Amino acid sequence: MRLRIGIGLAAAVALGVGSAAHGQGLARGTQDGAERGGNMAGPLGAAVGSAIGGAVGAANEMLGIDRRERFRIYTLAERRASFPFKGTVRVGTVLPEDGVIYYDVPPEFALQGLNYTIVNDHPVLVEPDSRRIVEVIR
Repeated sequence: MRLRIGIGLAAAVALGVGSAAHGQGLARGTQDGAERGGNMAGPLGAAVGSAIGGAVGAANEMLGIDRRERFRIYTLAERRASFPFKGTVRVGTVLPEDGVIYYDVPPEFALQGLNYTIVNDHPVLVEPDSRRIVEVIR
């Protein structure tokens, strides 16, 4: 019985925290998740909410929700050519050395040390030295 309540609580907190912590980064997601979980179910809820909120927040910590949409609009307005990539476009994918054109990220997005490019019609943030995708903007 207790296990069933714990699982149900974890699911409820996950649903409530997921949207609230989205794009806020690990620290903010953890804090927000713990607060919401604690309000919903006391200490157990705080622990579960902290873990789930941190994971969700870390998944989108580069740009965050507000800057992500502005960055997507910026890249569309620039009308850069898209690089056709046969593999999966996701975080961690290393782009080929040849054929990809990288662009500077404007200072207003505060992403020093990263470039962007367009792959399969999606803007992606890339580490210039490794050519590894660190964020896909959808």
